[in-house]
Amino acid sequence: MVFKVYYQESIKEVPVREKTKTLFIEGESVREVRAKIGDRGFNVEFVQEVKGAFLEYEKQNEDFTVLEN
Repeated sequence: MVFKVYYQESIKEVPVREKTKTLFIEGESVREVRAKIGDRGFNVEFVQEVKGAFLEYEKQNEDFTVLEN
């Protein structure tokens, strides 16, 4: 499954919508995705499974890449 992760660059940053970044990562569950990126020091706001039409829409973005840890 593919998950979209909304995060801030640093765990010390307060979540601000304008500074929120996203990445896509493969995993079996939200827990597994959080474990995969746990050592990066991100302040994770939200993890959402992406599938179906939503995934197809995201794939149209030229910056779409899926991290595989």
